[in-house]
Amino acid sequence: MFTSVLMIEKALTSADVEFVTGLHGEEKVAFHVLLQPRGEQADRLLRAIDDVALGAIDEAARELETPEGEEAKSLGQQALEVSLTALRAAGSDAVGRLIEDHPLDALKALVDEIDVDEVIVLTDPHYVEEFFHRDWASRARHKVGVPVLKLFSHSKA
Repeated sequence: MFTSVLMIEKALTSADVEFVTGLHGEEKVAFHVLLQPRGEQADRLLRAIDDVALGAIDEAARELETPEGEEAKSLGQQALEVSLTALRAAGSDAVGRLIEDHPLDALKALVDEIDVDEVIVLTDPHYVEEFFHRDWASRARHKVGVPVLKLFSHSKA
């Protein structure tokens, strides 16, 4: 069985599930999902800049409406459960948890704890962070000793 850590920031869509479960053909995959709910207010500026870069001015203006803190944590738990259920329905083993602080430390600890074949980072594009190599995938490549695959979600958060 192939073992993947899947880092996400929102619920997986059916297209996302089909994409990640099909990466290894017919081989059975076990997923360990790490979901970090939306960050604190400092992340809003980066998300707004990403929205502007994508030409989504309306989305940039709505960043103030995006849940943060405890509300985001509650929504994150729901997103995690939806994602785990979808992965299991697609025939994969799936367990997961929310990570609140230091997602890369949580990733490193999990990779050290279990026998992982790869890390998949599945997020919306984050152009500012990616340009400066501060996105999860770029930073994880320097922190974990397994291959890290960066994929983009099939829907905008």
